[in-house]
Amino acid sequence: MKKVVKFGGSSLASAEQFKKVGNIIRSDEGRRYVIPSAPGKRFDKDTKVTDMLYACYEKAENGEDFSGELSAIEARYQEIIDGLELSMTLKPDFEVIARDFREKKGRDYAASRGEYLNGRIMAEYLGYEFIDAAQVIFFDENGSFLADLTNERLSARLKSVERAVIPGFYGSRTDGTICTFSRGGSDVTGSIVAKAIYADMYENWTDVSGFLVTDPRIIENPAVIETITYRELRELSYMGATVLHEDAIFPVRREGIPINIRNTNRPEDRGTLIVESTCRKPRFTITGIAGKKGFAALNIEKDMMNSEIGFGRKVLQVFEENQVAFEHMPSGIDTMTIFVHQSEFEEHEQNIMAGIHRAVEPDSLELEADLALVAVVGRGMKSNRGIAGRIFSALAHANINIKMIDQGSSELNIIIGVRNEDFENAIKAIYDIFVTAQL
Repeated sequence: MKKVVKFGGSSLASAEQFKKVGNIIRSDEGRRYVIPSAPGKRFDKDTKVTDMLYACYEKAENGEDFSGELSAIEARYQEIIDGLELSMTLKPDFEVIARDFREKKGRDYAASRGEYLNGRIMAEYLGYEFIDAAQVIFFDENGSFLADLTNERLSARLKSVERAVIPGFYGSRTDGTICTFSRGGSDVTGSIVAKAIYADMYENWTDVSGFLVTDPRIIENPAVIETITYRELRELSYMGATVLHEDAIFPVRREGIPINIRNTNRPEDRGTLIVESTCRKPRFTITGIAGKKGFAALNIEKDMMNSEIGFGRKVLQVFEENQVAFEHMPSGIDTMTIFVHQSEFEEHEQNIMAGIHRAVEPDSLELEADLALVAVVGRGMKSNRGIAGRIFSALAHANINIKMIDQGSSELNIIIGVRNEDFENAIKAIYDIFVTAQL
């Protein structure tokens, strides 16, 4: 079995955490390709190494003395090296970094050094080959990822390598300069490597025991999702649920490679398995609940709207002309409601409303602000009757007024609109009826 294992910053923040990671990797012969992040926080008020590098480079960019900041970063790595009792030294690497900072090689270069240096330590600690991501992961001059070129070069490079450490988060442009993915991009690197070697599994190790049914800031100790499909994950991620960098899904999804979200501090937990599709029945009727605040709704009324050809297109064209995207568009016979992000809409609201008046001559326009959307997602909803009714009942019992309900044709999700102030209580009410009641 071939596994790619990615470890997040909290999993590699100290020598103690490195030892946990080493034990995890050595406990399974299949864990052959390792993607490390930069060291994260060791304790609550600590600073991530990536943030330290950004601050250090900012001083270099402004022509200020940055030696103190760079020494502090070197000390963080030396602490890990000493704790692992390794004989290696990173002094030559830091001399190169100091020179490159003085030459102002760029913020992407500065940020990438966190993963690069951690990768060097990890390779030494495990006895694996170190492969600089800049040699195998490529971007064009505009910073767009070159998937085909990367897959070709990476596959060829790893073909003869049994075990390797490839730092996450960065690669290089065609001119050799360093380019990074967005924050959390080590997840993407792991996915790219898994695709290149046709891995049997991509394990993503972090500080939680999998994907949670809902936000732990709203529900204390929410249940863990045992198995989730890519489509369900996409729905929940779009509505704000985060564990995995969204771009990390696509390379492995195309190859049918499952992702396992695991907890470095609780390796005995099975975590969450993310798959293309599955016969496994979900533990609960729903898979997850997620949502966002900060929406506005524009309600358009016009008699005989449904018989007016092109009505919807004309309305949406007004939004397009004002560069405002819409989120949802529930409609009735003579009504249409457009949900938009309030922060984007406010700047253009008068132009949009005037444009709609001119385009379709509505009987009335009503605008409502400070709304939230809650998504209830689950493949199990398709085979269970009365899901919407149970949601209505739970929200009514919690004295929450529903502003909108929209169910996708796939029956995979139901979107509910509520007031911002009812957002947390709505999630609690839905969680209680679908999860707590089934525990």
